[in-house]
Amino acid sequence: MARVVTIYRIPKDAAAFDAHYFDTYIALAKLLPGLRKYEVVQGLALGESPKFHLVSTFYFDDAQAADLALASPEGLAAEADRRLMMPDDQVMMFLVDSFETSLADESEMPFSWANLTDGENHLLS
Repeated sequence: MARVVTIYRIPKDAAAFDAHYFDTYIALAKLLPGLRKYEVVQGLALGESPKFHLVSTFYFDDAQAADLALASPEGLAAEADRRLMMPDDQVMMFLVDSFETSLADESEMPFSWANLTDGENHLLS
């Protein structure tokens, strides 16, 4: 599954940003071809960072589907609207392609954790 993650800095007028984001931008984004679901995180869930206002995550089947959606007329309209709300230098956007597995299915993983960190497990050591 691929995700388009967008991180928004704190806008000058947070109330106006939120009204536009949730009433207009989300309505446009819901039209993205291939969109499976979306999530929006605000407030304390961002680690109480004073630098960020909102994080959105839009889910697609794979990176190709996300690329096609962003390049579609609907994607271009959503991007143009996003630029009305917030300039590019106040937004960080990432395309992340990944897979999901349950702990019971770890033997079916297409890689080993050791290969990801050159044999050093920095997260668990």
